[in-house]
Amino acid sequence: MAALPALALLLLLCWGGPRAAGQKRKEMVLSEKVNQLMEWASKRSVIRMNGDKFRRFVKAPPRNYSVIVMFTALQPHRQCVVCKQADEEYQILANSWRYSSAFTNKIFFAMVDFDEGSDVFQMLNMNSAPTFINFPAKGKPKRGDTYELQVRGFAAEQLARWVADRTDVNIRVIRPPNYAGPLMLGLLLAVISGLVYLRGSNLDFLYNKTGWAFVALCFVLAMTSGQMWNHIRGPPYAHKNPHTGQMSYIHGSSQAQFVAETHIVLLFNGGVTLGMVFLHEAATSDMDVGKRKIMCIAGIGLVVVFFSWLLSVFRSKYHGYPYSFLMS
Repeated sequence: MAALPALALLLLLCWGGPRAAGQKRKEMVLSEKVNQLMEWASKRSVIRMNGDKFRRFVKAPPRNYSVIVMFTALQPHRQCVVCKQADEEYQILANSWRYSSAFTNKIFFAMVDFDEGSDVFQMLNMNSAPTFINFPAKGKPKRGDTYELQVRGFAAEQLARWVADRTDVNIRVIRPPNYAGPLMLGLLLAVISGLVYLRGSNLDFLYNKTGWAFVALCFVLAMTSGQMWNHIRGPPYAHKNPHTGQMSYIHGSSQAQFVAETHIVLLFNGGVTLGMVFLHEAATSDMDVGKRKIMCIAGIGLVVVFFSWLLSVFRSKYHGYPYSFLMS
């Protein structure tokens, strides 16, 4: 009977020894991976990865950190304009995290370029770029771990909200100083000051109703076309279908838009407005009847054509809208 405790102790050592050794080895591997990632992150906020690095540091366990990966195609021959724009915002987000006081090894930002890691694209069955995916510390990426680029745009602030939602890491986006706004304001003030100085004896131009109406109209057209939405959300200029290569300038959803789409809507609104101006002039001006008729016909044509195009754009975004005019 005295041999039973000794036998039990021997079995416990035989069972627990390898287990403890395996756990220690796992901790050593994890420590090496974290140290390597921290070293790379200290040199560059966004860690560039090829297939081997991706499989070792992102896919293979053990891992107690999340990795935000941007899959992109930045080489010039790929002609991916959106990739370059998204990369600029992604760099701003990664730099904001890297140089913040809250920086830890809980999350890392990485990038896989198609020309450096095409095998990763094949492994993930990915055929479009740019794409942002969060690889969580535990488990596989879920549906919400893939960023909805077409809906939310690629502005650094939008990416930061998504990162906070998926990882509980809040990043305060700090953009590099942009002097374009102050310079434009200074230039505008300089032009106004110059005009006032040169025409100090005659300031009638400041009371010109047509000039002020034109300025106000330009502002209204810019705002109603969605320029402020672009400034806030940072959408791509357009979208290129990776399968057919066809460019889309109108977003198919009512919840998002492209930059090119706002330019198109601005042009159509401007055409309708110009047509209304022609109609007003035809009805109120003192020109001869022949010229007024021509202006009236031109105004009607502009309103009809551009309003029809506007309505067709509306129908393409709000599916099921029953009405159309001239064009479907």
